Amino acid sequence: MSQFQTGTVRANDVDFSYLAIGKGPLALCMHGFPDSPWTYRHLLPELAAAGFRAVAPFMRGFAPTSVPADWRYDLRTIGADFNALHAALGGDARSVLIAHDWGAVAAYAALADSPANWRRAVICNIPPMPVFGQVAFTYAQLKRFFYIWFFQLDCAEDVLLNGDLEFLRDLWADWSPGYEAGVDLEHAKACLREPAHLKAALGYYRTVMNPHRFGQPDYVQAQAEVWGRPLTMPTLYFHGMRDGCLAITRELAAQIPASLGAGSEVELLDDAGHFLLVEQPARVNRRIVEFLQRA
Repeated sequence: MSQFQTGTVRANDVDFSYLAIGKGPLALCMHGFPDSPWTYRHLLPELAAAGFRAVAPFMRGFAPTSVPADWRYDLRTIGADFNALHAALGGDARSVLIAHDWGAVAAYAALADSPANWRRAVICNIPPMPVFGQVAFTYAQLKRFFYIWFFQLDCAEDVLLNGDLEFLRDLWADWSPGYEAGVDLEHAKACLREPAHLKAALGYYRTVMNPHRFGQPDYVQAQAEVWGRPLTMPTLYFHGMRDGCLAITRELAAQIPASLGAGSEVELLDDAGHFLLVEQPARVNRRIVEFLQRA
């Protein structure tokens, strides 16, 4: 792990800490919850070997990245973070974006807002809004999403901090069955152990999944304008079919390319869950690098 450089860069009024390795066009790798850039520890060296400068920032509010003073966690703002990081890290038209979970949701906004920044993209485990919308409110998926609604409660931070965030261990176990989270969980806890940073991470859910606004026509339209726009660049979409966080069928997966650019592909992994970057690193890394190296 000492092979990675560390640094901090100012982007979109937030001080982003990051891990980095390699030289060449920017490969920006964005994580989700409850997670950290260390989930990219297997992929980053492979991207560097393939000729990229691979950078994995800690998302806004995830320690040691700063908690934003404006307390904004809407998708447009998070997507703007990615494009601001592109500029701050010296990105150009050869840059690529790899994103998972919350990073994936915001990636749809970033890629649609500034398509000239990103030559290709890889998105993991959160499908485009037209497919997500068909899944999110089914009975089975609502049970999986229990944590979203729990996180709306004022007591959520106290419950999570009680027992040193062991709640997160159970999320990892549910979402990636059979995978021993170990080091991944410890890195995630380090991002969230301070109350201000945990509150920031829950701010994503309290903003985007606000139950007081969900279902209102203006809110639905606003989300569609950010998340629901089709992408124009070739995009590789991954989904672990054992994902205990968000489950999709092969029939729904067949609809995903309609929301992505020409030359896009979908890869379904039967033997992986939500955190496929650490569950099946050799297979996933090989596929990502091959896709990103294409002209």
